[in-house]
This record gives sequence, structure tokens and C-alpha cells, in this order.
Amino acid sequence: MSLAVEVIAVFGPTASGKTAVADALADRLGTEVVSADALQVYRGLPILTNQPSRPTRLVAVRGLSETMSIGEYAPLAHAAIDELVGAHGVAVVAGGSGLYLRAALAELAVPPAPPPGARERLEREVRDDPGAAWERLSALDPSAAAAVHANDRRRLVRALELAEVGSTLAPDKSRLWSTEVRRPTLIAGLDVEPPVLERRIVARAEAMLADGVVDEVREALRGRVSRTAEAALGLRELSTLPEDEALRLLVQRTRRYAAYQRKWMRRIPGLVPVDGRLAPADSAAAIAALAAAPPR
Repeated sequence: MSLAVEVIAVFGPTASGKTAVADALADRLGTEVVSADALQVYRGLPILTNQPSRPTRLVAVRGLSETMSIGEYAPLAHAAIDELVGAHGVAVVAGGSGLYLRAALAELAVPPAPPPGARERLEREVRDDPGAAWERLSALDPSAAAAVHANDRRRLVRALELAEVGSTLAPDKSRLWSTEVRRPTLIAGLDVEPPVLERRIVARAEAMLADGVVDEVREALRGRVSRTAEAALGLRELSTLPEDEALRLLVQRTRRYAAYQRKWMRRIPGLVPVDGRLAPADSAAAIAALAAAPPR
């Protein structure tokens, strides 16, 4: 099949079926999938992070004791996409995290890494006197200070960390939401009606419990877990709950994350909606047909 693009991105909320659609699309086009998911980068939690059953680029590439930033992810994604385009003419990107998807497809202005020990120093500063830390942020980066409350310690630390290296927590949104991409790209968004998505979310949570997600989490917590991974995944709470409460928590967090992803879908420039109720092979065929059509 002759395509008008080099990259096809499949985006959608959790439980929309994007992994199955991306896999079917990659099989159809004779290429591979690059993951754009902030949670699937971690090893050791395949059930909790809904990792694909088949090999996928940038899945399970960090240990739980490590962190992954956009600045680290972007060049890895670009290299994987470039390799697949060079070898097969096209790459498929499966996105669950909007910012990771944008970083995979575009050249974002990524802030430089902070010097060693900076985060620990700033955490102490914020812990000892958050008001004074916020005042210092106001002097360094007024726009970030306007967006961060002094009691939001995690974001205050991050804002100071960025301000000290000449960047900001308040990015240039016109750049983030621009239509610029590195390669000719089609972004397909799986559109699933809320009642259908809700049923899928509950079914997924039940399947995760049946597959042993609580034991998986408890095993992971026997080792060292970075603050980034623990905060993103909510490990501690899940590991201590009885099964009915664990199910409620999984559904609640999955529902919240899916709502966040749906907001991203409305913001991504040029996204083409595709009926998410179709079978994966049918969705893949529809997306491939869109990718073969010349741009308007």
C-alpha cells in the first residue's frame, strides 16, 4: 500500500482499544509500534500499566527505581520512529499520554536536565518554608508562580527546578499545540461513546484483579521505586486494599485518566476521529485508508 504519510499515530483513552488497533495496523503495514505512554516505560508492572503482549518499542525500558522525563523520552522515540521509517517506510505510534505523543511526533523545546542534587536541595527548601520558596519562584518565573500554589509542593519543586535552568513550568502553548511534526503524520483518535468506555473500564479493572495486579504491585514494592513511578502509578495505596476496594480504586483512577486523555484528544491539532467501536482489524483498515489518501 502506498501511503501519503510516514508516521501513523493511534491515540485514545484507556480501554478504547488503541493497543489492539495499533498492532493490527502495524501488521497490515509490515512495521512495528512505538509506545507513547508514560506508564508503560516501566518494567515490572505489565498488568497495572496494560503493556502490550507483543514486543513494542519503548515499553519496559526503565526500572521502577528509575525516572523517565520528556527530555529523555523524546530522543528515544525519534530514533525508534526514524529507524522504522527507514526500514519499512512507515512507523505506528500508539499514544496513551498526550504529552508523550506530542514529544514523539514533534520537536518540542525540552528543558535541560537539572544539575545533580538540585531536586533534593529544592525539596528541602520547599519543605522548610514553602512560602519563601514560592516567593523565590515569583522572582525567577512570575508566570509559573501564577500557576502554582505554595501548598502544591511537588509542582513548586518542579517549577523552581525548571526556573533555575532557564526554563519554565508554563510552556509556550502555541508551540505545544502547533501542527508542526517531524515527519508527514496522520493522527487517528479512537472515538468511543462514554457509556461504552465506562463498561470497558470496569471490565478491564476486573480483568486486572483476576490476573493478579495486587500481587504484582506488592512484588514491585519489595524493591526500590522512584518517586516518579510511585506517584504516577499509585502503588502504595493499591497494595494495601482488600479486593473490593482495590477494584473501586482501579476503576476510579482509570476513569479519571481516561477523562484526561479525552481532553487531550480535543486539543491535538489535525486529529482524525475513528469509530472506536469497530473491531481492531476494521479500525486498522479505516486508518490505513486515511493514510493512503493524499493530504487535503
